Amino acid sequence: MNIREALIDEHSKQQAVRIAAYIGNDSKRFAELINIVQEEEYRLVQRAAWVIRHCFDEHPELIEPHLDALVKQLRRPNQDAFRRNVLAILADIKIPKQYIEELADLCFDLLASRKEPIAIRAHSMEVCYQVCTHEPELGNELKLLIEEFMPHESAGFKSKGKKIIARLAKLNL
Repeated sequence: MNIREALIDEHSKQQAVRIAAYIGNDSKRFAELINIVQEEEYRLVQRAAWVIRHCFDEHPELIEPHLDALVKQLRRPNQDAFRRNVLAILADIKIPKQYIEELADLCFDLLASRKEPIAIRAHSMEVCYQVCTHEPELGNELKLLIEEFMPHESAGFKSKGKKIIARLAKLNL
């Protein structure tokens, strides 16, 4: 299977799952996918990001060697699908210390921006919580930010916000 051609041929969950199954736990194939996601073509990046998330679900060990490239790319504009998928992954892993400062800066900004899609903001909230476990002094800032937005947000945002605030309280933050 040619990963690039498969991404171009079809955009569906079935196709994403097929490509992820083809990649399996093969680090070379996964690296090829990471190279594709760093390109400029929006649709290709969008589709590749979805496959990355499926790969992560089955083989989370493949992500760590590529965290640097993925974290750097989070700042690229107009990459909502990429951000949504990568932030979901970051929300599910123990974030290495070398990325804490950069992710704190980015995710607090994303969380505070009402222009961002709700899924990106919700995943950013989770990443911000993880940042607070490393940098406890940011816990109060996260709590205040969540409380500021909760009255004006969706039920999903409110639910996630309440859970994060409760978890912060358990950490005495």
